[in-house]
Amino acid sequence: MTSPYHLPAGKAAAGPYAVHVTPESAGWGHCALRVLELPPGGSHTFDTGDSEWIVLPLSGGCTVAAVDDFGHDAFQLTGRADVFTGVSDFAYVPRDARTTVSSTGGGRFALTGARCTRRLPARYGPASAVPVELRGTGSCSRQVNNFAAAGVFDCDRLIAVEVITPGGNWSSFPPHKHDEHRPGEESVLEEIYYFEFTGHGTTPGLGYQRVSPSGPGRHTDVLAEVRGGDVVLIPDGWHGPSMAVPGHHMYYLNVMAGPDAERAWLIRDHPDHAWIRGTWPEQPVDPRLPLYTAPERS
Repeated sequence: MTSPYHLPAGKAAAGPYAVHVTPESAGWGHCALRVLELPPGGSHTFDTGDSEWIVLPLSGGCTVAAVDDFGHDAFQLTGRADVFTGVSDFAYVPRDARTTVSSTGGGRFALTGARCTRRLPARYGPASAVPVELRGTGSCSRQVNNFAAAGVFDCDRLIAVEVITPGGNWSSFPPHKHDEHRPGEESVLEEIYYFEFTGHGTTPGLGYQRVSPSGPGRHTDVLAEVRGGDVVLIPDGWHGPSMAVPGHHMYYLNVMAGPDAERAWLIRDHPDHAWIRGTWPEQPVDPRLPLYTAPERS
C-alpha cells in the first residue's frame, strides 16, 4: 500500500539536502526537516527565515555559525560516528539569521525546524545534558534521547527527540495521537519521522510503520516498509507501532510542532491498545538497552 505520507529515501531530496521537508511540501503549517550531507571540508549556508532550527549531527562533527542583527554566534559540535554509537551535542539557531554549517571531516547533519514567533538566543546543547530515557518494557522497550523535548530544552515551537528500537521490538506503541486541542490532555502537533537502521554485513536494515485514521475527516493512512533515509509525515492520526525487524536496530528522529499556545507533548493512547501499558511493570526492560548513555558532564 503506497501513501503520500511515506517518502522513500531520495524522494524528498533537494539540492544539498538528502531530505528537504518544508511546511509547504508537507501540506501543513509548522514543522520541517532537512538532512544535510557535507563532504570533508564542505560547508553550506542557509537563512533560517521564519523558523527556529536545531542542527543535530547524525554522523561526523561540524561548526555552526549564526549571524543576525544581534551579533554572531559560533558553536563547535563534536558529533558522533553514527546514531547508534552515542548521544550528540547540538546547536540551536534562531529565526531571522544566516547560518553556516561547515565540517572538516564531512558528515550528515539533521536540521530540525519549526515556524515560530519568538526569537530566542542561539545556544549550544551539550551531549552530557541530554536525558536518555528507557520507555516501555519487554518487546515494547525503546530508548529515547530527549535532546529537545518540551521541558528539557527551550524552544518556541520545536519539539524533537531520537528513538532507538532494538531489533525485534515495537515502539510508538500503544498507538497514540496528538491531533486535537484538549487542554491538559492532548496537544495538536504535526510530526515527522526520519529513519535509519543497523545493517548485517552488506544487508541493510528495515522496519515497518503504521499510521491509521483517528476519526471523521482524518485520512492519514500508512502501512509502509521503511528503510534508511525514509521519512513518514504524520499530520494527524493514530501512529504506531514502529516495528524493527529482528537483527536490525531501528532509529528514528521525531520532529514536532503545532499551533497550540503551550509547547507540550500531550498524547492520547488508542483505546483498543492502551491496556498494554498496564503489563509493563510485570516485565523487565530489554537488556540490550540502553545502547549508550549520555557522557558525564565535564
